[in-house]
Formats: sequence, structure tokens, C-alpha cells
Amino acid sequence: MSTIIETSEIAKIYQMGTQTVNALQSITMEIKKGEYVAFMGPSGSGKSTLMNIVGCLDTPSAGTYILNNKNVSHMTEDELADVRNKEIGFVFQTFNLLPRATALENVALPLIYAGYGKAERTEKALDSLESVGLADRASHKPNELSGGQRQRVAIARALVNDPSIILADEPTGNLDTKTSYDIMDLFHNLHKNGNTIIMVTHEDDIAHYAHRIIRLRDGLVETDKINDDIFTADKMRQTV
Repeated sequence: MSTIIETSEIAKIYQMGTQTVNALQSITMEIKKGEYVAFMGPSGSGKSTLMNIVGCLDTPSAGTYILNNKNVSHMTEDELADVRNKEIGFVFQTFNLLPRATALENVALPLIYAGYGKAERTEKALDSLESVGLADRASHKPNELSGGQRQRVAIARALVNDPSIILADEPTGNLDTKTSYDIMDLFHNLHKNGNTIIMVTHEDDIAHYAHRIIRLRDGLVETDKINDDIFTADKMRQTV
């Protein structure tokens, strides 16, 4: 498998008034195309900062980040925005859907920035909704959907541009237990279809759906291990 993400001694320093915060100290890692990886760690461990850098929402203070053979370490805001739109599909805990737009319009939004015409946007957005089992809800607005359905719309939006990676930040954080397992089943199927998935979570049972778990502590990689006990939704339901 080819390497899709490569970081070398990534550091991130924030200046908070007179205080210097070393959010990341030195992160070196590789993630291959098609991997399913979870970033874990307690509050303040650096996992959210690492997610922001991997997702091109921020740049490192030091070190190098190569995404899909592009050095994105010191790009401008406009350059980063272009990379995000082409390379990364985001799934957030809070869904981040436009309340007055339909499911179809929400899913099609990245395609507007990518320059697609309306007919092609509609076709691709419908295909993406179909892939998450929500084609019959295309005309519904977010307040007409359940929490699980809203997260499925957010996942469809993340998929619509055929990104290099899907980056999920606490994707089950606002969902009940049953719905969380349904969403994790969906991620499992997306991974089986060849998608590269990086998930940020503080929940141990959710992290165990991933095939590799990187645990952070104090801005450093504490452990980076292959997951020998991969959870499935059926397995988790049996424990409830």
C-alpha cells in the first residue's frame, strides 16, 4: 500500500499571552492508503491539534507533513482550503449541516466549490446519499431528520468529492448507543470499500472499530499499535 500521510517531527506551539503551550512536541508517523486509524488520548494530549494539522485546518510550527505526495506544511490559507476540498472529507460530532438546506443541498455543497455544474452536483450528491442509505430523504432538511440520519448526511457530504481520506472527529459524540453502532457499521463498510479513515475519539469502544490505534499523551505518541481486537457493531450489541 502507498503512503498517503507522512509526518516528520511535527510540532505545534501556541502562545497564550505570556504562556507557551507545546500542544504537539514531535510526531512522526506514516498512514497507508486504505488504513483505518483512530487517534486517542485524554484531554490535552494533542489529538485534536494533530487532527487539525492532518486535516489541513492548521499548519505545524515545525516539522514536515506530506499529504498524498504534497508538502502541505507551510501552505497559505487559500492553498490549504483547496487541498481540504480535494483531499479530505470531514465528519464532525455536531454534523455541521446548513439548517435551511435540504440533505441533497448539504451533500452537494463541496461540489459547488469544486466547480461542478448543477446537474452533475445533483447526480453525485444523490449517489452519495444512496451510499449511506438516505436517498429517500434527499428533500428533507436537518430538523426533519434524526441524529443518526443527520450524521449519515454528513458522511455522504464527506464522500461526495471522492476524498483521499475521511477524517471523523468524535463521529458518535452526539448519538445514542444504538445509533452509534449503526454509524460505526457504516464506517466499517466504507473502509471495506477501500476508503482511508482517520477517526478522533476519546471512547475506547469506538476506537476499537479501527484497525490501528495511535494513543497520544502530552503532545507525543505514547503507543502506535495494530488493533488485534477489532469491534463490530454486532459484537458491541451483544455486550449491551
